[in-house]
Amino acid sequence: MAEITDVSKKHLAYGDLENELAITRRLLERVPEDKFDWKPHEKSFSLGTLAFHIANLLFWQKMSLTESDFDLASSPPPEKGGNLPGKEDLLAIFDKNVDEVRAVLASTDEDVLAEPWTLRHGENALFTSPKADVLRRFGISHMIHHRGQLSLYLRLLDVPVPNIYGPTADER
Repeated sequence: MAEITDVSKKHLAYGDLENELAITRRLLERVPEDKFDWKPHEKSFSLGTLAFHIANLLFWQKMSLTESDFDLASSPPPEKGGNLPGKEDLLAIFDKNVDEVRAVLASTDEDVLAEPWTLRHGENALFTSPKADVLRRFGISHMIHHRGQLSLYLRLLDVPVPNIYGPTADER
């Protein structure tokens, strides 16, 4: 086995970010605006709410690089549907967030990735982890998790699912 040498912290944290962002955008492009209110189950997010949640998840990546903590108690509740903008807005929000994350990451010194970041609810610290870990778990992994949900929603709506990590049944 080859020895891994001199891998940057940024590469470890973000080596696959561009690929994951491209996959995510392909899925968001397929979301049918006329089905934004559709839910696979009463306890599930609506399609539109899930899509906008995914488009805004890059907030965690930006914020975890530029701040030392986040307080859930002071956070406004997420949009729950009914008042969602359209699909063009969905893609514009995602693209804007992608551009902002790229800019923040490019200007971030590698030492920042080792700094602690804390998720709070008021005075209660829920956890503290290095920023690089937060970026992976709450940025990339969280996005992949919800993207999996979105691909299932699209399948249930009979919307062709795009290539994710290889061809889908719809693209063969």
